[in-house]
Amino acid sequence: MAPGRAFIVVRRSLDARRGAPIGYRYRVALESSPVAHVHPGLHPGARGRSVLVVGAGPAGLFAAYRLAHAGARVTLVEQGKPVQPRRHDLASLTQRGELSPSSNYCFGEGGAGTFSDGKLYTRVKDRAAVAFVLGTLVRMGGPPEIAFEARAHVGSNRLPKILTALREHLVAEGVSYRFEAALEDLVVERGVVRGGLVRTGDGLEEMRADAVLLATGHSARPVYEMLHKRAVALEPKPLAVGVRAEHPQPLIDELQYGKHGRPRHPRLPAALYELTCDLGEKRGAYSFCMCPGGWIVPCATEPGGLVTNGMSLARRDSPHANAALVVSVDARDYGEGPLAALAFQRKLERAAFAAGGGGFVAAATRVDDFLAGRGSSEVARSSYLPGVVAGDVAAALPGRVVEGLRIAILRWDKVLRGFGSREGQLVGVETRTSAPVRVVRDRHTLASPSHPGLYPVGEGAGFAGGIVSAAIDGLRASESLLQTPR
Repeated sequence: MAPGRAFIVVRRSLDARRGAPIGYRYRVALESSPVAHVHPGLHPGARGRSVLVVGAGPAGLFAAYRLAHAGARVTLVEQGKPVQPRRHDLASLTQRGELSPSSNYCFGEGGAGTFSDGKLYTRVKDRAAVAFVLGTLVRMGGPPEIAFEARAHVGSNRLPKILTALREHLVAEGVSYRFEAALEDLVVERGVVRGGLVRTGDGLEEMRADAVLLATGHSARPVYEMLHKRAVALEPKPLAVGVRAEHPQPLIDELQYGKHGRPRHPRLPAALYELTCDLGEKRGAYSFCMCPGGWIVPCATEPGGLVTNGMSLARRDSPHANAALVVSVDARDYGEGPLAALAFQRKLERAAFAAGGGGFVAAATRVDDFLAGRGSSEVARSSYLPGVVAGDVAAALPGRVVEGLRIAILRWDKVLRGFGSREGQLVGVETRTSAPVRVVRDRHTLASPSHPGLYPVGEGAGFAGGIVSAAIDGLRASESLLQTPR
């Protein structure tokens, strides 16, 4: 290498294909000097402009980041709590089965991704935008390798510190945070959104702004219902539902790494999998949010409804592997109307709550029993808290979904021998894979066509599918907002 030249790792991925030596593949770039990060600068469209950002998940946080750096006055409201006190509400749920509807695994600083592993891989093609988001997380204290790992994740133990640093940065840039403040209605004047009515501990407060950037996440059901009453343009959105599968991590290691997997070579990470299955009739089954070395967690937001998700720490050192196994559903399953899929989700979650006997205990079924069309009389130890009880998860799911899962698991077992064995079990249900509603927006301005001044963004609006893509969507919407005359 020539003197004065250095290289940076652009991408690193593990190659564990069968029949080839296991190792890492690197893509590097030569640099004459280190790449300096350039903050987005002031924008003339921000001068004197005020924006109410609703939701402190990745879309809302990165929108606030761009707007604040541009020079706008930003108020960020979040119905949940800051990341540290939010932990206490999670403990109440997992240890005592006590749910706080406003502070849980879905609601609070950082959104649903905070305590759901912090997966950072994305299919977004805008590599500059991806690099900006990942680089910002690194500057806020994230590990440097997330900028180049092909399947980067932060870990739920690291994210709280990153979010705290990001909050401190945004406050220094002039952003006003309001936690435990839930949006209840929009302030609309002459057909234009000019703020929101926000419920705080002191009552209902009118927060006026030149625009509202709505980034509430895929589980803010009261917001969807409010938007529907307000005649905001909405449309139903296909989604997927199913179960959370759990296997011993050593089994997945062996299935993926062969002789290097059991015991796993110390330099190999906990193995993961990605599975898909075409079921015909425009339906598919697939794995989602795979968490090697992780835990299943309760992600309910409403009393009497049970829904699962997965998470892992940075070390991914749990003895269990878990992933959602889901089947796509659409209007054939839940009917017509913009809120029909939301009602469908609720129905399944209430059935799952009843199947577990209450207290957010979940029903679990051994995979071989599920394939045989029966419930289980006993199940293995699970990572899920508040705990599992032997039962029949199929009873909480539509017949088409159950049949689709059985077909898919049998096919997957031919590729990963043992995946469909008694070593695995299914915990139910998984219903929050994506938003059940799309909040319509103009493809150019990214504003609501029915309510100017309202900018629906992120996963909750139906335009993103993960931390990085939601953050990028927040950046894009804020940029579009700045370009729009007041």
